[in-house]
Amino acid sequence: MPLFNEKELAGLGRGIATTGRLNDEAVETSLAAIRRFMVLCRQMHVKTLHVLATAAARDASNGKDFLDAVEDITGVHPALLSGPEEARLSAMGVLSGIHRPDGIAGDLGGGSLEVVDVRGSAIGTGETFPLGGLRLEESSERTVRKAEKIVVEALSGSRVLPGGAGRTFYAIGGTWRSLARLHMRQKGYPLHIMHEYAIPADEALEFCRMVARRDSESLDSIEAVSKSRRALLPYGAVVLAEVIRIMKPSQIVLSALGVREGLLYDLLGDEEKAEDPLIAASEELALLRSRSPLHARELGPWSGHALAAMGLDETEDEVRLRIAACLLADIGWRGHPDYRGEQSLNLISHGAFVGIDHPGRAYLALANYYRHEGIVDENISSRIRELATTRLIERARALGMALRVAYMISGSMGGVIPRTRFEARGDKLTLVLPHDLAPLVGLRLSRRVTQLAKLSATSPAIQLE
Repeated sequence: MPLFNEKELAGLGRGIATTGRLNDEAVETSLAAIRRFMVLCRQMHVKTLHVLATAAARDASNGKDFLDAVEDITGVHPALLSGPEEARLSAMGVLSGIHRPDGIAGDLGGGSLEVVDVRGSAIGTGETFPLGGLRLEESSERTVRKAEKIVVEALSGSRVLPGGAGRTFYAIGGTWRSLARLHMRQKGYPLHIMHEYAIPADEALEFCRMVARRDSESLDSIEAVSKSRRALLPYGAVVLAEVIRIMKPSQIVLSALGVREGLLYDLLGDEEKAEDPLIAASEELALLRSRSPLHARELGPWSGHALAAMGLDETEDEVRLRIAACLLADIGWRGHPDYRGEQSLNLISHGAFVGIDHPGRAYLALANYYRHEGIVDENISSRIRELATTRLIERARALGMALRVAYMISGSMGGVIPRTRFEARGDKLTLVLPHDLAPLVGLRLSRRVTQLAKLSATSPAIQLE
């Protein structure tokens, strides 16, 4: 969870393509921002400071002078990343926030484009091209057709991109995020979460061609893009279109995590790197917000047996989502009873999670809505349901109703649920309780078991043993 996040779009790379130097005004803007950042660091008692420099400082003739000035301000010698190292850290950013990535990561900055193959935890050798948005705008003399020729020539020799056919292209960088934000707004997409926003490759190609052809200010919903980003949209679109043409990916997936997050991930030990970021975040929220973190952890295996008794199979990824949903199942308990379902849905669907795609977000949100509200869909936006497949919605309903039974038995306390279980006995879905819990059996519990059994077209039963 970022404690504080701030950026300054200084345009440091503007002018390099024509003059070979960092722009004096941009240098002053950058140094002023760094002075501000240092004051903030002192106020926050930051102990370890990392300063990274990328393409602009790498390629400019006065780059060393700029880095010397940065060192004077920060007291830290800036790490000047090579193109391949910048690509590697971008890929590490993808690894840190996307579950089991398989494709090619591309980071489009102001001065360069880096691409690198990512398959699970394996990172290939990166390539760098002088195709950053600012540089391309200048080298093309602000002519999109000339920019297209420059991009085609530069990427024609890529050894990395052809290896991504049929896989995912992970798009990193502010210009590509702006493109995606525009696409999201034009479609009326229900979530305003950029991380893991996915666009089918053929749709992305047509969209990029449209953006490249049109004047940015005439684009529908252009107000979704900050004015400082609009001028570079056509150039980002040209680069992405050529990437799609060469690579032939199945889809474009946005990554909000890049070089900065890649560096932090790279600093972790192997054991921490191996942790699942979604499960880790869900466990943390359970500790912070639930009445019993132990109970939240116990719900995972218990609900797995319940769904199996209902005849609902799960893939490995669906099991992972269910465990996360169980860990999050009680984070809304402090809300007003009339709004817990709605608040939990909003908190989860818009939460700062990584390691989860948008259908997965919808599953987590819906499961926790149903856990509070039962099978009542009137207050749920139909667009949220559209994000999840029919299969995920079915399992979200089943999990939500199973959790309603669990909380009725346990009172949200740990140590109770492991003593109970659901079993499939003939055509009956049977809740098995120990004898000392017999006083819990009553009309409300029976109703909830009945509602759950209806989802599997079975008869309900409660058995003491």
